[in-house]
Amino acid sequence: MPENSVDASLLFTISETHRLLRAYADKLALPYGITRAQWAVLAKVDRYEGLKQSELAELLEMQPITLTRLIDRLCERDWIERRGDENDRRVNRLYLKKAARPLLEKLGRLRDELTKTALQGIPSADALRLLTQLQTIKENIRGAVQNSAREVPSKEQRYG
Repeated sequence: MPENSVDASLLFTISETHRLLRAYADKLALPYGITRAQWAVLAKVDRYEGLKQSELAELLEMQPITLTRLIDRLCERDWIERRGDENDRRVNRLYLKKAARPLLEKLGRLRDELTKTALQGIPSADALRLLTQLQTIKENIRGAVQNSAREVPSKEQRYG
């Protein structure tokens, strides 16, 4: 197979693009005193207010203890609040506070800038096609992960 084939480059390029995107997002968020991870939490809480912390951890594919620390910092800055669940006192639900709204507007502009930079030189129709293709790749991989999780590993016979 040729060295410049899609098979040899696709996953590496996607991974490297993701790493660079994260680094650029961190750089853009730094002047606002927020990390990319905190930004992600704020954005998800904005989109899904009232979410349980455990649900948010799953959405962000993050360990619950890591998320708890991020939420603690965001609560200290008065951007998020935890509210107890009416039906289950063990559960905290997350809500955006008024003070976070102006920051989210600024972060939205940063997201737009980041997207514009990433898609520079790519026609809109191609960008839309790329998005559709990446979503297909994501679903293909998600299906493979789910299928492999369903497979029960056979016990290896041991002798001796």
